Amino acid sequence: MIPLYYDLHMHSCLSPCGDDDMTPANLVGMAAVKGLDVIALTDHNSCRNCPAAMKHGEEYGVIVIPGMELTTSEEVHVVCLFPTLDDALSFDAYVYDHILPIKNKEHIFGRQQIMDKEDHVTGNVERLLISATDISFDRIFALVSSYHGIAYPAHIDKTTTSLLSNLGFVPPDSTFLCAEIHNMGNLHRIQKEHPYFLQCNIVSSSDAHYLEDINEPYYQLYSESRSIPDILAALLRRTWRYFSRKR
Repeated sequence: MIPLYYDLHMHSCLSPCGDDDMTPANLVGMAAVKGLDVIALTDHNSCRNCPAAMKHGEEYGVIVIPGMELTTSEEVHVVCLFPTLDDALSFDAYVYDHILPIKNKEHIFGRQQIMDKEDHVTGNVERLLISATDISFDRIFALVSSYHGIAYPAHIDKTTTSLLSNLGFVPPDSTFLCAEIHNMGNLHRIQKEHPYFLQCNIVSSSDAHYLEDINEPYYQLYSESRSIPDILAALLRRTWRYFSRKR
């Protein structure tokens, strides 16, 4: 098994709340400087900066998983990760048709910039990406699986836009095997209040919107290889719960 330092939740300048400095090249470069092995680009309801980020990942020696932070109809945030760029972009096309048709107002929400592999702006997304979709929480996991990806609830300890803050409970028919927590110090309290999470693998990622917020190399996962499919499989493996170690 290969230990990999990770940060599986970050936003580029495509997310309206993402800093303009969070270009694909900059965020992958910062991950490399910090010593991370694998990251995921998870912009709000979009994967359109993943092609550029994955290209820079090849240059910097950082594994970049194409992903998305999807907002369900209940406004619960869910991390969606995919084994290939084609899967991610196909899912992106599906999701865009299911975002509420609200036009972005840059002066209020921020720019939604699509960038190429040279970090040049090639376009802007018209619909407001931080809007909810019409995809419910109970549908998202099977839907993502149909695109060969995996999904898990984001920042379950957050007081807004999380499964626990918005629904207040874990639906009894839930099947997800992984969950993200922002502050690992909250884990035992949440597991006590919601025993479902005792059976989940727990990851802790930054949800970075600024370069300085990208995780330091603190949390590791163990994978059979450095391939993205093996890393995604590791997130669902029942042989670990979480592991952390300071470098």
